[in-house]
Amino acid sequence: MNASSITTLFLDIGGVLLTNGWDQKLRKQTADHFGLDFEEMSSRHHITYDTYENGKSSWDEYLEKIIFYQPRDFSYADVKRYILEAARPLQDTIDLIRRVRSVYQLKVVVVSNEGRELAMDRIERFQLSEFVDFFVVSAFVHFRKPDLDIYRLALDVAQVKPEQVAYIEDRDLLVEVASKLGISGISHRNEEGTRQELAKLGLKL
Repeated sequence: MNASSITTLFLDIGGVLLTNGWDQKLRKQTADHFGLDFEEMSSRHHITYDTYENGKSSWDEYLEKIIFYQPRDFSYADVKRYILEAARPLQDTIDLIRRVRSVYQLKVVVVSNEGRELAMDRIERFQLSEFVDFFVVSAFVHFRKPDLDIYRLALDVAQVKPEQVAYIEDRDLLVEVASKLGISGISHRNEEGTRQELAKLGLKL
């Protein structure tokens, strides 16, 4: 495959550009920090989170179901602040994406499962719009990976064919799903490995 074959990058946010927004590790840290029953919180989370991540409920409604279903001695704002401030950039990967985008004049599309408020804070806080052209986020579009329709929508928004896309994602299953549409996937582990995989697709730095 030569360099001109790839015109567009699809990227996940959590685990690729930034630390994960609300994964099990952060849920456990949040439960410990606020003195919550992690098992009860997890049970409620697994029942309700898809609705929030699909953009069909607000963050307050989600938090009410998993935490504020009974009186607490802390506020919604306290919990939100703790969650949002846990985010960190994966700067080496961000730098790699910025470089390959600039060198090859690529379009960059985020394809991510995230709740609206978390996504909007992370996009603004880490200035992702500086190098991302489109954000196809589950809460914005009401499709959620691994639903193939979220990838189809991203292709339509970017106006590209599957064979023109390299998809960088930290979860192998989602790479496999996208490949069913003909998208070239890269299972992201670290910057060096992803840089080598991009080179195999003709995007050498």
